[in-house]
Formats: sequence, C-alpha cells, structure tokens
Amino acid sequence: MRPATATAAAVTTVIGIGAAAAVAAGRYASDAALKAPPKRPLPSDPKVTVHGTAAGRVTLTRSLASLRPGTYGLKGPGVHAAVGPVAEGAERSADTVVRRLLRVSRGELRPGTRLWLTPEVYAGDPGSALGLEFREVRVPGERGDSPAWFVPGSRGTWVICVHGLGTGRAQTMNLMPFLTERRFPVLAVSYRGDPGAPRPREGLGHLGESEWRDLDAAVAFALRGGARRIILYGWSTGATMALRCAVDSEYRGHISGLVLDSPVLDTRATLRALTAARTPAPLVPLAVRAAQGRTGLAGDPRAALALPARLTVPTLLVHGPADTVAPWSASRALARQKDRLISLHTVPDAPHAAMWNADPEKYEEALRRFITPLM
Repeated sequence: MRPATATAAAVTTVIGIGAAAAVAAGRYASDAALKAPPKRPLPSDPKVTVHGTAAGRVTLTRSLASLRPGTYGLKGPGVHAAVGPVAEGAERSADTVVRRLLRVSRGELRPGTRLWLTPEVYAGDPGSALGLEFREVRVPGERGDSPAWFVPGSRGTWVICVHGLGTGRAQTMNLMPFLTERRFPVLAVSYRGDPGAPRPREGLGHLGESEWRDLDAAVAFALRGGARRIILYGWSTGATMALRCAVDSEYRGHISGLVLDSPVLDTRATLRALTAARTPAPLVPLAVRAAQGRTGLAGDPRAALALPARLTVPTLLVHGPADTVAPWSASRALARQKDRLISLHTVPDAPHAAMWNADPEKYEEALRRFITPLM
C-alpha cells in the first residue's frame, strides 16, 4: 500500500470510529511493535510445517522460506532444532522440501508441527550448546542488573555481543565458535526488556535508543574485568546500540572496532514493518505515529546517518537487500558516508539479522579479514 493510500484509509478509519477511538486504536496497534514479548518472531521469521523426519533430514512444506539457502533454527513452544541447506539428491516434490537436519536440541519434530524459521541456530547456553567454558554474570545498569554470559579468552581485546529484535542471547552463539577459536573473551549481554533484565519504561522498547545505555554499562563492566580494548558486535537493534555506544559512550576511547549486522537505522521504516505484520492496514500509519510519540523516536533516517560524523573506529557493516525489517538502503548510505572507515559486506538472500545464516562461510571470511588486525 502506498503511503498516500494508507493515509487516506487511516483518515477514513478515523472518521468512521471517531478521533478518540482512533487514538486508542493507534496506541493499541503500536503495542504490536513496542511491547512485543522477548523472542517474539519477526515478520521475516515465517512459519513452516514439518512433514516428517529421517536420518539427518527433515521434510518441510515447500515455500520461499523453507528454500532459503544456509543454516537456520526451527523453534516453537518446547521445540528447537537446527537445519542446514536443502539436501542434495533428496526426492523432489512440488509441495515439500527436504533439508539437512543438524540436531534437535529440545522437544520433538512431529508431522504437522508448525515452527518458526529463526536465525537462532543454537538453544541453551554456551556450555550445553557449544561445550564452552562460561560464567553467568550480572551487569549493573541504570535500571538494574541484566544477565550476561562471559566466555573467557586470553586476549586483552574483548568482544561484547548484543542481540536484536526477535531473538535473545542465543543468537550470539552462532559466532562464538569463530570468536573463541581466536581466543577473544566474549561477553554476550542482555538488556532492558529481556528475560531476567529490568523492565523498560512503560514496558516499551525503543529500538536501541534507550537500550544502548545497557550496552554502555556492559563496556564499563568489561573494563573493570580487565579488558584493554573492546569490539562491539551487534545484530539488528543491537547493532544500532553498538553504533550509538561507539560515538556517545564516555568509554568510547576503549572501543577499537564495530561489527554491525542488519542495523536498524530508519526507525520509521522498521516500526512500519513491525506493525504491518500484526495490524490491520488502515491502522498502520496511526500505529507508527503513536509509537513515535510514545517513545520519542523521530523516525528520520538522517538522524542515524549523522552518527558516523563522529565515528572514529573501523567498522564492518553486514547487510543485504532482502531485509524487510531494516532497509538496506540506509546501510548503503551509511557505508558511503565514511567509505574509508566502514567496510560493507553485502549478503543478497538473507532476511533480517540472518546474514550469517544465509552463507556462514563467506560471512566468517569477511569477519576474519576485518577482525584480524584488531586482535
């Protein structure tokens, strides 16, 4: 729906239900984006149906999602599994697709079960999922303590990982083997609104605009713990938090690099994407305006693009044109603004914050080239 058409439909709705009711409806609809429970699937995390399993294989209903290249998680209530690429040599069907089944971490894949395709390939914690030595720690912040995983390493440069929309700390485990093989200490943090973390103001998320201060507290925690330098590694709103922290933190002199995966830079577009999936179309413009008003999010992509003027550290930006939640165009503009400082790695066929999932090998090679000089 074009913006003018959507606005006209919204005006018609306002006339039909009354201004007061429209405001209430817009406020209610904005909750779909701002009060989404932690780990609630995103519009880019579609459901797929299990048809059956065999040795090392799972059969799913054929769709654009189930045919995606790469490695993904399958999750639902009490169930988590990991699937690899479409299986070579599998019997073809017009209605189904066979993918490699890497493991079932929780529950059982029963025929007829509807599950979400998610970037979270692992479930549990770094010990149970990856066999890594780790500690559960609490990071003090302005609204209270937040839980984090600390995986020790021998280097003085720590990597602080922060997840984004629709996921939790489990997403950071996708890259923990890569980071720990290079002996980086890794701190995987949570922030306000996550399980075990403080409740955000009015229960509302702010797409990183307030949450970045919890990441800032994690930087202070790392420095107290012995870190000499810090690389911030964020996905989605976590990437936005990392960017904000690198330019506004009082500790920014200790930050030596950024990895930004699918950053949310155009908040208006992201709010529209989050509300449109769960809101009647005529209410989407009202919901976006209500969300902006309740949070103070300007929704102007130029505001985010002003940040690089103060950016002074090497940055790897990983994003792609298939992202329907955070527009790739904003990332391209960001990379062009400081092309000598920001390296853009484009992933053509990945949904939001699933750039690694689409092609782990190429992703890790780009990350290796970027991170080696920062070790």
